[in-house]
Amino acid sequence: MTRSPARPADPEDDALQDAAATFGLLSSPVRLHIVWILAQGESDVTGLAERVGGSLPAVSQHLAKLKLAGLVHARREGRRQVYFVDDPALVTVVLLVLGRPGEAADAPGGLPAAVSGPRGPVA
Repeated sequence: MTRSPARPADPEDDALQDAAATFGLLSSPVRLHIVWILAQGESDVTGLAERVGGSLPAVSQHLAKLKLAGLVHARREGRRQVYFVDDPALVTVVLLVLGRPGEAADAPGGLPAAVSGPRGPVA
């Protein structure tokens, strides 16, 4: 008689709701681009607006939503706000979604074992 391997427990409803809300926020191409840029390093709103090709007010609104959700953080440097992402799991997810698993493996914390598997990142 063979035993099937133990299955992990299903995620809690709260965890599923949180994940769906995060993916909902990242469903905007501009917000996804902003998180990708911030995964590479810190930036202020002017630098982000230049990179994404958006206006300062539009990028500021996107940053406010991402910050409110806890996906992006900011700190004050003199008169400007500097934005950053400090969640390695979020960086990994964004890089994987954008088809850059090699960069995700190099991200702080690397790929989780469930994503990378025994032979490296799953493409």
